[in-house]
Amino acid sequence: MPSAAPHHDLADAAWRPRGNVLALAVVSFLTDASSEIIAPLLPLFLVGTLGSSVRMVGVIEGAAEAVAALLKVASGWWSDRVARRKPLIVAGYALASLVRPLVAVAQTGGQVLAIRLTDRVGKGIRGAPRDALLAASVPARQRGRAFGFHRAADHAGAVVGPLVALACLQWAGMPVRDVFWVAAVPGALAVLVAAVWVRERPLETPPRPVAPRPAAAPLPRDFWRSMAPIVLFTLGNSTDAFLLLRASQLGVSTALIPLLWVVLHLVKSAASTPGGALSDTVGRRPLLIAGWMLYAAVYAGFALATAEWHAWALFATYGVVFGLTEGTEKALVADLVPAGRRGTAFGWYHGVVGVAALPASVLFGAVWDGWSASTAFGMGATVALAAAAWMAATGSAPPQQQREPVAL
Repeated sequence: MPSAAPHHDLADAAWRPRGNVLALAVVSFLTDASSEIIAPLLPLFLVGTLGSSVRMVGVIEGAAEAVAALLKVASGWWSDRVARRKPLIVAGYALASLVRPLVAVAQTGGQVLAIRLTDRVGKGIRGAPRDALLAASVPARQRGRAFGFHRAADHAGAVVGPLVALACLQWAGMPVRDVFWVAAVPGALAVLVAAVWVRERPLETPPRPVAPRPAAAPLPRDFWRSMAPIVLFTLGNSTDAFLLLRASQLGVSTALIPLLWVVLHLVKSAASTPGGALSDTVGRRPLLIAGWMLYAAVYAGFALATAEWHAWALFATYGVVFGLTEGTEKALVADLVPAGRRGTAFGWYHGVVGVAALPASVLFGAVWDGWSASTAFGMGATVALAAAAWMAATGSAPPQQQREPVAL
């Protein structure tokens, strides 16, 4: 029987998203369209309308991500345990889509915090199972491309969302609170797609025995070695809400803030699939190091910026960072962990990164309030360079090569 190996290059060149890869991409597109109708307006809404401090913006965003992170650890482990991903994915998207538009009725920063925390609970429930299901739906040699495509769709939704917000504000003359209600529509569509078109993917393990299963093997050592510099990078990677506040400082008007957000996500979307595919070719770690060094340069630019056009240029460059790193990090996690443990691994990945986001955002906001925006951005650039050096020092371990059937 002839081997299929000679056709791998041709198959990879002709790769097209389908099955779960396409369905999960559509779900993420719609969810981000919903979320990003609100996101670019939220920091200005908190500071300008509700009278919250910059530090409070950091607390809200950092705490929200930390809650999501802790739940991702549990949901990832549970999805491995029960060998089912889809119920957690659908439940997570449904909860977030239900509560997200309630920002429209918030009267205090504390109420926004409660809404954001609940929204992120939904994200925490769905995140690790979704990534594990996506990893199981493609062969290893296409993993970076699949994760990159998923991030591209996510960011494409983040292009549509701010454009909808801009149209509502500029052309329809809607108040900001009314714009927030519009986010309910794509959110509901995302839940529908997840419930109908996402397919369960059986784990590559035998069915659970009747007797209690033995304790699971620990995650590989190289997984934890790779996580350490990722966590360090996250400690300097505060919420992007601060970039919007910095853009406002540099002279970008409130009406144009959604358009600035669109520019960022256009670049993210355009760069994510090529970036993920590049990681399949040159390796995960080299691409992460390059992305983190570019991140440091962008944050240094925000520290030194003095004109409105600087904000536009820096936001566009910042989008390239995501293209190089987001899909690459997730593909690295999938490379280092056996299929039956990926839900747990993605849970820990999202968990430790999300928990680190809380002190990162709180510290960034405190430094901004206590010293200056330039000092805070300079701090972020320094931490990113340290993380890149640490990742380089970890070396490059070969990824796991596993024969995994593909769900079409």
